[in-house]
Amino acid sequence: MPVRMNALTACLLISLPLSGQWLKYPTAGVPRTADGKPNLTAPAPRTADGKPDLSGMWDMAHKLPCDDINRICTDNPISAQFGNLGAGLADGVPYQQWARDRMKNKGVNTDPYLHCIAPGAPRMHTVPFIKKIVQTPALLVILNEFNANYRQIFLDGRPLPEDPQPSWNGYSTGHWEGDTLVVESNGFRDDLWLDTVGNPLTSTGRVTERFRRPNYGTMNIEITINDPKAYTRPWTAKIEQVIVLDTDMLDSICLENEKDIEHLPKK
Repeated sequence: MPVRMNALTACLLISLPLSGQWLKYPTAGVPRTADGKPNLTAPAPRTADGKPDLSGMWDMAHKLPCDDINRICTDNPISAQFGNLGAGLADGVPYQQWARDRMKNKGVNTDPYLHCIAPGAPRMHTVPFIKKIVQTPALLVILNEFNANYRQIFLDGRPLPEDPQPSWNGYSTGHWEGDTLVVESNGFRDDLWLDTVGNPLTSTGRVTERFRRPNYGTMNIEITINDPKAYTRPWTAKIEQVIVLDTDMLDSICLENEKDIEHLPKK
């Protein structure tokens, strides 16, 4: 599984000078405390039209420790919700019976993500790679290091497509409710996994995300999965992301027919 450290190592091996990249270039406009440190609790920046500006480099908060239990450890460790988006739900994930049966009977290391298949949305939020958000008045773009993957969220008032060609990341439109960006998505493929345990997302699924940036250093995303084919009722997960400063994205290309999976630890 390619990670940021692998990408950096690859760059060094082909003798590209580190100074030719922007891995340590200072982020512009960072609010600072009196001692010069980044003030992550400062108010969130705003765009010219007064909306919260979600732009920046983001990574998952609340990473799991690298120990004998959480054995997939890199320089960018995973979160609990990478393993199970529904982790922490009081009543558990409300599966349809076929979905529960499929999860019990899936084979070892059958996660499409481990075989370099695009993770899809909303799983893009939790994969252990940095994401970059670029926000304009009419369009918000999420760029993902993993396989140079991207997602478009249109803010120009267009409706969701009525009969979309199924896609990995679906089709997304957003609107503002106060300081919260509400994003509706449909048009997903019928075979997506939301996480490593295999919670499914099918072609009937509709996903609602609510993005909030309560301060400079934090972004909260509430994800509601409404997929009657896979679940008996809608369910909601809440994740937190943190700003990443003074660095930039790295290529991390993982192609089908990769061989890393053979070397992952077996439990």
